[in-house]
Amino acid sequence: MFDVGFWELCLVGLVSLLVIGPEKLPAAARVAGFWVGKTRNMVASVKAEIKEELQAEEMRQIFKEQSGIEEFKNIIEEGSNAVDEISSSIKSLPEDLNKTDESK
Repeated sequence: MFDVGFWELCLVGLVSLLVIGPEKLPAAARVAGFWVGKTRNMVASVKAEIKEELQAEEMRQIFKEQSGIEEFKNIIEEGSNAVDEISSSIKSLPEDLNKTDESK
């Protein structure tokens, strides 16, 4: 993220040594390290939450698509049932005509 090289780190260390002093520098470094660690953990948790939310949204989209497919399958099944009923009606039609012809 930041392009910090060796000489920049040396300069920061030297300035902090002069400003804070050699007695307080280790304690200040610990506090700075603590806050850097806290910040990294917070950023990582926010990234994880965003990733989970995106995955949940993708799953919702997939379920919506699947429900559309299920509706389509139901429509096809209803159409197939209607075709079966019509074909059975057509097959029984000649039998009805034969019965009416025989009764005449």
